[in-house]
Amino acid sequence: MSISTSVLSDMLQALPHLRPQLYFKASLTALSHAMEDQVLAATLEQPLVIASFQRERFYRQEAHRYQRLALRSNQIYVLSAPETDFTNSSEYYEKIAFEPDDALSQEWHLVVIAQNYATCLVCRESLGSLAKNRQLRELSPGLDMDAARRFEGIWTAERGVSLKAAELLFERIVAYRPELAGKIEQARQRFGIGGRKIDAEASQLLSEYACDIDTDPFVQRLVTYLQASQYKLHKAYRSISAQARKERLVNSISTAIRRSLNPQEILKVAAQELGQHLGACRCLIYRAQATDTQAIIEHEFLSFNVLSLLGHAWPLENNPLFEEVVVQGEGVRVADTVNDSRVSGSKALWQIVERFAIRSWLMEPVVFQGRLLGIVELHYCGENPHDWQAGEIDLVKAIATQIGAALIQAEAYANLEELNQQLEALDRTRSNLIAITGHELRTPLSTIQVCLESLASEPDMPLELRQVMLNTALADSDRMRKLIQDFLTLSNLESGRVEWHPESLTLQECVDLALSRIRTRMTTDKLPEITTEIARNLPLVRADGDWLVEVLAKLVDNACKFTPPEGQITIKATRNNKQMVEVTVADTGRGIEPNRLEVVFDRFYQEEGALRRSTGGTGLGLAICRQIVNGWGGEIWAESNGKNQGSEFHFTIPIVEGSQEQKTSKVKSQ
Repeated sequence: MSISTSVLSDMLQALPHLRPQLYFKASLTALSHAMEDQVLAATLEQPLVIASFQRERFYRQEAHRYQRLALRSNQIYVLSAPETDFTNSSEYYEKIAFEPDDALSQEWHLVVIAQNYATCLVCRESLGSLAKNRQLRELSPGLDMDAARRFEGIWTAERGVSLKAAELLFERIVAYRPELAGKIEQARQRFGIGGRKIDAEASQLLSEYACDIDTDPFVQRLVTYLQASQYKLHKAYRSISAQARKERLVNSISTAIRRSLNPQEILKVAAQELGQHLGACRCLIYRAQATDTQAIIEHEFLSFNVLSLLGHAWPLENNPLFEEVVVQGEGVRVADTVNDSRVSGSKALWQIVERFAIRSWLMEPVVFQGRLLGIVELHYCGENPHDWQAGEIDLVKAIATQIGAALIQAEAYANLEELNQQLEALDRTRSNLIAITGHELRTPLSTIQVCLESLASEPDMPLELRQVMLNTALADSDRMRKLIQDFLTLSNLESGRVEWHPESLTLQECVDLALSRIRTRMTTDKLPEITTEIARNLPLVRADGDWLVEVLAKLVDNACKFTPPEGQITIKATRNNKQMVEVTVADTGRGIEPNRLEVVFDRFYQEEGALRRSTGGTGLGLAICRQIVNGWGGEIWAESNGKNQGSEFHFTIPIVEGSQEQKTSKVKSQ
């Protein structure tokens, strides 16, 4: 059985002078509790109480109160739609279970009638409230929308209205539990419920009644409700204000990100805004990776009278907090460094805490796709520990996420710039390659062709001239071979296809082989004076011998090209402080402009231009030297005071462990 008619509708039809009002659930809860307190405050009165709950879950919240009310009267009736164990019973009071699709499932009623007072609350949940709350629950399952439910109905102390409400509810009770008809008839007779029509005038007369009970609990309940509402309102305002500040902070960081791709500027703004917003004594933001042992503090926010860390090397190695961040990938916060075992158990961490007066400490990682990019730290240096709020932690996480996106964006832009530069370099290389190969190959090919055509067309050519032609063709073919060999060598080195065979070598032997190669190739040209200054027992070096000789030969060959025959070339070798032998090839030749000391190692670099230089070569020799030296873990660089000031080319070779350096010997070679 299910009744589809509404009690509120029947009330409004029977009493047309009534005007329903809009109530929130919180207001109705306070009113109903006040009505129940009025019953509990009475000492001798045994009133009639009828309560209708929409669902069993709402009834369960109030069940204990109705057990107390049952001690005051045997005329207590509770109606509800069952969900688990609510059934018809008469244990403490009369329980009436109605069908879930009954109109009562949308209504909320409470009627209290005594001999000298009566109040009633009759209301129905608005359809708009039901639909809106259902939609909000679907969008935000964890959101409690119960307090925002709205009802339309009547709350009044008019006796006639209360009697009519009791009459309509008694009809529902008898329909569901006919066995209660006798008990209900006693209540009808006792309180005068039913039997005559109540009009507006009669209702007004019935509203004038005496009340000799203490109404203080009723008033106190309303005051408490108003105070609670005011507190909730202030709490809501604080929450809205905090959310607004958070959004302004996040927006300021986002604006900095949009305004600039410079990570330094972004981190500076983030440190200032976050530290100021959270009232921290110190806010640090620095770049760091999981394997770093320390970080340089470049951005910080400081409050008044706090020691600065700007420019300091911040230790990360043996830092339990940093290690925990790296392992867990989550932020770490220390509420009180004095009583935290992680701090007290680490001597290094305790020294930091004492030196910089850190009482509360938060460390949040800046992570992007599982990759650690940096750390955000907040320090509170007061006498009392800082009470971390959930909103503060969420804010720091949000800012760390923004910083991570900004750093990746800046990194991507930097990579794009680097790729553009590489593309430009490749384009220049392509142009140089076309120009150089066109010149270096066309010239010897033309010479070879002329020599061969002359030999073929002139059978009577004198023997001496014939030999000149052959020698010229052979020299130019060898020049072409060297050009192609340099191309292949550089290509193999850059692509990593070279197999290295490191061995222990004496540098003097490698220098002698390189000079022998130079003299063999330049039999017709007068070489500058070449001097070597190498210790007799210089520590053994570890490198691939063939490639080491190649580097020495190319550097000496390069010095010979730009040094006149009356000049001088010196090959020196000393041991530096980094367990390396440093070799220097110095000349008194043409020299290099300071702004070109780096680019001389680029591929196809030609000081005078590809097509108008006075010296031969492809511009690949120094590029090959750099690839070889980098291959065994050394460094190579050039030094010069400028044009016509000579130049020095330095490179380093690893030392074989256990070798000893002794006296230096000087050798001159012509």
